[in-house]
Amino acid sequence: MIKHIPVDKLHRAQPAHWLDTIYHFSFANYYNPNNMNFGALRVLNDDLISAHSGFSTHPHNDMEIISYVVDGALTHQDSLGNKGVIKRGEVQYMSAGSGIYHSEFNEGDETVRLFQIWFPPDSKNLTPNYGDYKYEWSGRQNKLLHLVSPWEGNANVKLHQDINMYATELEADKSLELPISKGRQCYVVQIEGISKINGKTLNQRDALEAYEEDLKINAIEKSHLLFIEMKLDQN
Repeated sequence: MIKHIPVDKLHRAQPAHWLDTIYHFSFANYYNPNNMNFGALRVLNDDLISAHSGFSTHPHNDMEIISYVVDGALTHQDSLGNKGVIKRGEVQYMSAGSGIYHSEFNEGDETVRLFQIWFPPDSKNLTPNYGDYKYEWSGRQNKLLHLVSPWEGNANVKLHQDINMYATELEADKSLELPISKGRQCYVVQIEGISKINGKTLNQRDALEAYEEDLKINAIEKSHLLFIEMKLDQN
């Protein structure tokens, strides 16, 4: 089973003068008891951060947090003494664990577009941790790039949760498949471009939910997509 979610059905917000965002699930002042999560996927925010602005230092605990940059450069600093910058197609990972303070800032002159993606960990009070991985863009051109896996998986970025994340950039008229096995589900975001997935047309910033159904992706125009695959939510 699949469900197409057009961008105009998602929640658009401007919580600060420097932030324009789309909340895929309940977050901050947006609360919808029927839209709290998708399995282990608790937060997916499609953020636009204005130049020389960002999230000042604030705390988190017991959350696995992925940042995936689409445009611009994002600068991270945290209470562990880490500092890092990620750019287009690169991934930042933070395990908040027992508690961490961090900031995420756009120090550049152009707008940053990024995805903030949160999952509860598979156990609480883990040791806080930070890392990033600068994936080569070519690794996703007309194929799936495995961005994130569970700790027992083989991606370069690993989470304390049973999820896999993939990205692709398909040229127009190219296609690929992503198997979604029995007992698994997948959340898809059309980051850029237009594609057709199992007969459903996804425009830029649309989403799609898939349950135990293999995905056949065909690019109508050059398409950049994100896939988040996980255990089926039995609730």
